[in-house]
Amino acid sequence: MSYADQLVLMREDPVLFVEGILKAEPDKWQAEVMAAVASGSRGVSIRSGHGVGKTSCLSWLALWWIATHYHAKVVITAPTSAQLQDALLPETKAWLKQAPREYREMFNVKADRIELLADPERNFISAKTSRAEQPDALQGVHADHVLLICDEASGVPEQVYESAGGSMSAHHATMVLAGNPVRSSGYFYDTFHKMSDRWDTFHVSCEDTKRVSEDYIEECKVRYGEESNVYRVRVLGEFPRGDDDTVIPQELVTEAINRDVEPTRFAPAVWGVDVARFGSDSSALCKRKGNAITEPVRLWRNLDTMQLTGAVKAEYDSTDDRPVEIFVDSIGLGAGVVDRLRELGLPAFGINVAESPAMGTQYMNLRSELWYKAKAWLEGRDVRLPRDATLKSELATVRYNYTSSGKVKIESKGELKKRGVASPDSADAFVLTFASEAGTAMGGRSARRVGRLKRNLAGVV
Repeated sequence: MSYADQLVLMREDPVLFVEGILKAEPDKWQAEVMAAVASGSRGVSIRSGHGVGKTSCLSWLALWWIATHYHAKVVITAPTSAQLQDALLPETKAWLKQAPREYREMFNVKADRIELLADPERNFISAKTSRAEQPDALQGVHADHVLLICDEASGVPEQVYESAGGSMSAHHATMVLAGNPVRSSGYFYDTFHKMSDRWDTFHVSCEDTKRVSEDYIEECKVRYGEESNVYRVRVLGEFPRGDDDTVIPQELVTEAINRDVEPTRFAPAVWGVDVARFGSDSSALCKRKGNAITEPVRLWRNLDTMQLTGAVKAEYDSTDDRPVEIFVDSIGLGAGVVDRLRELGLPAFGINVAESPAMGTQYMNLRSELWYKAKAWLEGRDVRLPRDATLKSELATVRYNYTSSGKVKIESKGELKKRGVASPDSADAFVLTFASEAGTAMGGRSARRVGRLKRNLAGVV
């Protein structure tokens, strides 16, 4: 039987295609998703935990569709170019490479496109980034057979979904959404709720697949707690609770990671340093430049005061964009780090986060105020965070409550440890960058220059 004849048979059976052509063995849930698409479903939506095989399933669907349908177009999209170029598109190309030669030679592979050589204008897989300011990623796709694939679907802007209507007008058109359910609102959320009667929906927990190690699940359980939104989203594949008492909703963090935003060109660099206090904690360095954290937070374990000072000094000497201020949590060992950094000529300032807030009376202490400053920055919508899994998780872990006098209080590191949550070292370094250009620390002591700090906190970028 020729390849063409085999592909005709596989049109009704994508699992046979995956097993016979791509030499892969789908999990049960992957087979069920592919069967739903093959049956003619107009909409398939998958919410899942991390690492369950979602990207592989989407890649298989794209390759099966373009190989078994004629006058067929597939558009794959994600919120950022990094998510397309580092995950879904490379995986699709990788599966194509390991297919038999007869199948591979049917296609021409380009940077952002896979074309059927016999008719490249009418049969292709195309990758497009979904951005709110350019909502046409899924618009204007016309063919007899149209497949629209949205990865990290919670982060795809609503405008993109709205513009996809015209592409879904074909008699044989299907939209597949997949991702971690990081937002309890939006189009992706609605496919599981008010639109669930019109969508084939699938839920995949990390606990349901052998692809995810038990060690990973246990680590998330210990680090974040089974009741946390982080555990619900990353492990269970459940939407976050809307009434969670975390300071920073996970959707704010995810949206900032998924944004293509350039750092403010002429903004000064500001660094935050959180000094480890316990044996299991890490010292952390976060670098912010205006509206962007430019790289993942640096973490060091088991460094004494002088060693940490040396590590920060090495970072300072190796960068062309040196910070105008370095804010160090001066509680405990941090005061010594401030002293030594200043002796070495670095613009270090100590911040005692246990002291009273610089502005207003609604916060119990400066730590609480800085966390809410960070939240306001994320709510500004024109900011960017790096793809830093530790920072992402920690920012959505810390909770708040109220004192008897009605002031907002952020969990201390000690309180976090009592409920089995690891110290949010990366997140604390991040929020320290919002102490503006003042801080404390005269000679490493916590003598805060309150007036200057108050003026500067009001205008934090």
